[in-house]
Amino acid sequence: MDKNTITGLVLIALVLFGFSYYNTSQNPAVPSTEQAATVPEKVKSENKAPVVGKPAEIDTTGIFHEALSGTNKTVTLENNKIRITLNTKGGSISDVQLKEFKSYQDFKENKEQSLNLYNDKDAAMNFIFEMKDRNLATSDYFFTPVDVTDSTATMRLRTPEGETLDLVYNLLPDNYMLNFSVRTNGLANLFSPKTQTLSVNWQDRIRQQEKGFYFENMYSSLTYKLANDDTEKLSEQETEEISVTNNIDWIAFKNQYFSSIFIAAQEFREANLKSFQENEHSGYLKKYSADMQAFFDPSGKQSTDFQFYFGPNKYRVLQNMDDFKLGKKDLDLEELVYLGWPLFRWINRYFTLYVFDWLTRLGLPMGIVLLLITLLLRVIVYVPTRKSYMSSAKMRVLKPKVDEIAKKYPKPEDAMKRQQETMTLYSQYGANPMGGCLPMLIQMPIWIAMFNFVPNAIELRQQGFLWADDLSTYDDIITWSTTLPFIGNHLSLFCLLFCATNILYSVMTMRQQRETMSGEQAQQMKMMQWMMYLMPVFFFFMFNKYSSGLNYYYFISLLASAVTMWYLRRSTDDAKLLAKLEANYQANKNNPNRKPSGLAARLEALQKQQEAMLEAQKNKRK
Repeated sequence: MDKNTITGLVLIALVLFGFSYYNTSQNPAVPSTEQAATVPEKVKSENKAPVVGKPAEIDTTGIFHEALSGTNKTVTLENNKIRITLNTKGGSISDVQLKEFKSYQDFKENKEQSLNLYNDKDAAMNFIFEMKDRNLATSDYFFTPVDVTDSTATMRLRTPEGETLDLVYNLLPDNYMLNFSVRTNGLANLFSPKTQTLSVNWQDRIRQQEKGFYFENMYSSLTYKLANDDTEKLSEQETEEISVTNNIDWIAFKNQYFSSIFIAAQEFREANLKSFQENEHSGYLKKYSADMQAFFDPSGKQSTDFQFYFGPNKYRVLQNMDDFKLGKKDLDLEELVYLGWPLFRWINRYFTLYVFDWLTRLGLPMGIVLLLITLLLRVIVYVPTRKSYMSSAKMRVLKPKVDEIAKKYPKPEDAMKRQQETMTLYSQYGANPMGGCLPMLIQMPIWIAMFNFVPNAIELRQQGFLWADDLSTYDDIITWSTTLPFIGNHLSLFCLLFCATNILYSVMTMRQQRETMSGEQAQQMKMMQWMMYLMPVFFFFMFNKYSSGLNYYYFISLLASAVTMWYLRRSTDDAKLLAKLEANYQANKNNPNRKPSGLAARLEALQKQQEAMLEAQKNKRK
């Protein structure tokens, strides 16, 4: 392994560090509960529920005045996966339970309690209709449930004359999708002929469902899909508010592993979106709000159609939701599962996902699944890794000859001749000093692809392995009450193992590198060597808060790399390799038509150019 290999390793570390920094550096220190008391009044007011649209005029002369008072009643829609509760006040969804999942707290306490994704304590949805003489807001009225079954219900407002406003719900069987429509009958004369939209106000305060606030918060964002197929999101780390002028297909209130998604069959318009960052230890991550316009036909000839998805951010599940779409366009809900930038997304989409799904169907523990994926990747890169090692080994056995060239040209002004003759030597003996870069170029995309895949794999959630009770969050072997800068309030054992293995691999790499370098080169490499030794320290501060599954993957990946390097070193006979290189040299020496190629040829051309310039300068002085 030569200087280029070390450069590749450093580049991997810098890319990983930079990528992590890009994801986290904007994450401000989250104020504690005590610090929150000193937040200026203007900022405090942002945490209050926004007032949306024009307030409804509540008076006893309204068309639905009899529904302005009543009793809260609930209706439950249910299938094998989800339980949805509707409330007659507002006719809206008041509670959503995911039957197959638990919060981390309930999992830790071994409670048989479904995960509460959505409830009216934190969430609300209001539809506002702009009529000729007043605005009608659904949140002001008590609806009457009609046509109720286990999976369907209609929430109805009815005038004394028989006109109706219906909110119609239909829960699909064995699915996380809820179809929803707004329908009117006989109300056309109450709206302006110019009315074509209704206003929607949706807001939710997102609960912390996982063990660590930092990691879950980093992967939670208000996400939306534009009608032109681009998917965008608000900042995961800061409070942000934007106005979207383009039409929108859907809006997702997303946390790390679950989402509440509101889908418009006829597209949303003029959306105002806001994500407010909550305090750590509050039990919440963010407060989301979305105000938008939706299609509306006052005549009642065409209903306003929506869909809700309440469920896991599981790639295959979200991908299959296209089979239940109401509109013509694909929903592309799987875009909520972030698989990385284009190259890394391609690796995850067409390799990692398929291998992961196949191994998961075998019923193997998730720790074993990650181990097998790592071993498979090591098998894939073994051939280029061996080629790289043999390139380094060739340089090692040729080092005495390179040292002789260095003694032949000791002066600094002869550096070009020394380098050119060294490259010619490598060319004659059949050694390629650039061969060490190939495995690094192959492994770097895989490392970064897994950096994106593991934190988004809900299959790892609440799956234990060895001492880690949940591979989706950190494995704290030691905890303390005070949060320390850069490290938090715990030590992750898998992170420590990853960093320790990184040190071992760096030592092996440095030792192998020293076997190929001359004394001058060794002096030039000292700074790079220090960088290699400091990388595990950087990685510890970066990854101590990350999921144990990711640290475990990097640990076994580096351990496998170290074992591979050890095996190749033990199985390489330097004497036989040198004899083979001498045979190459004799064959090339007896071939008068052979010319230097590659870097050697370029250096020879540069040397000739330099000599020509020096000769021209001498002639000019004469």
